[in-house]
Amino acid sequence: MAPFTGEDRTDTVVSTLREAFEPLMLGDPRAFRTKFRKMARDPFAFYRGSACLFYADLGPGGRYADVDARWVDEDSSRVWIQGDLHAENFGTYLDADGRLVFDVNDFDEAYLGHWTWDPMRFVASLALLCWQKALPDGTIDDLVARYVRAYVDQVGHYREAADDTEWAITLENAEGAVLHALHEAKLSTRFEMLESQTVVEDHRRRFADTSVVRRLGDDERAAVCDAFDRYRSSLPGSRRHERVTFDVLDVVGRSGVGIGSAGLPTYSVLIEGFTQALDNDVVLSVKQGNVAAPSRVVDDARARDWFEHHGHRTAVSQRALQAHADGFLGWTSLDLGDGPTGFVVSEVSPYESDLSWDELSEPEDLEVVVPQLGRATAKIHCVADEDSDQDLVTLSVEEAVGRSVGDDVDALVAALTEFAHTYSRQVREDHRLFVDAFRGGAFEHVAPA
Repeated sequence: MAPFTGEDRTDTVVSTLREAFEPLMLGDPRAFRTKFRKMARDPFAFYRGSACLFYADLGPGGRYADVDARWVDEDSSRVWIQGDLHAENFGTYLDADGRLVFDVNDFDEAYLGHWTWDPMRFVASLALLCWQKALPDGTIDDLVARYVRAYVDQVGHYREAADDTEWAITLENAEGAVLHALHEAKLSTRFEMLESQTVVEDHRRRFADTSVVRRLGDDERAAVCDAFDRYRSSLPGSRRHERVTFDVLDVVGRSGVGIGSAGLPTYSVLIEGFTQALDNDVVLSVKQGNVAAPSRVVDDARARDWFEHHGHRTAVSQRALQAHADGFLGWTSLDLGDGPTGFVVSEVSPYESDLSWDELSEPEDLEVVVPQLGRATAKIHCVADEDSDQDLVTLSVEEAVGRSVGDDVDALVAALTEFAHTYSRQVREDHRLFVDAFRGGAFEHVAPA
């Protein structure tokens, strides 16, 4: 299928980005100029920043609506999904049990949707990366097949396993670049991270005064500290009762300027750590939650009413999808002038790092990595169901997906391979149209210069 192009497609690209981001553009035009310049860099960067366009295409009335109709029934159309599953949203973290785990990360767009949407978004991103590395279509076909077959095989594992939360990619079973990422994470230390962000004065840590932090006035600091106190009630188990851990040492403001977080107000809170030793202090991120891209096309009243706000949705989604999520993960709200706004709170951990694709260019290296990403994708879907600590998705996801695929694994591979090529071409065309539109002043609140 040839990509959609021309004036109508330009209108779709521009109007979709405007609708999704206009409030944030108005609030922080400079941050969005930075975001749009990053998106203009190459097609993959554009894809990372335009999840809203992907769902506008796949949702009701979209240009690619119903491409997955064969594989989705009523049950499997409402499961937890990560929502922005591209190739660079995988990495390491230290789970609540103290294990170094390689997994899907970044749950800002997590919501309910078709189980197929995460694999479809991933394989399109994989095709984009391979195209930018000048790898041939046959290599892309092979890698997509490896990803899909690993995903289906791991779903089969969960249909047989007694404990959905037991399996993970760890130092014991990882291979290739994934194992290397875990080894690199193991070498990281909390002390090194603290030294890069803080200073010690009078035997007490505070954030270093740099160009990326903002000191708060008394009223704003008091409001953030009050929100932080309320956040503690969102924590699971006994952690909320640990007194020393939650003594606030310092608070600063930041502004999200990454591709995904442009314009979102963010605060950093430095708290007393697991002990009173200086090398155990903890940095927490308090970031405004944003509208999840899939929620723009999923018409589900129960899901809309279930969440208090977008910070609550982000934290609950991550807890469901990760099974053993960061023990500091929670939510709160803060009045930014227009009433209470939801924020998600999480630890800034020295053990978190994304999988690096810079050196992954040879097919034999990718052949080792990609199946592990397929298994990690199946893991987040299958742990986020009736056995997890939430009651929004109460079916067995592995059974629902297993019924949807049946014995047609080859047909699923063929369908996702075709979509990977088709949508990769579409993104490359959309990137060209976006750059021309941005340069031409199509986004009235974000001037190109």
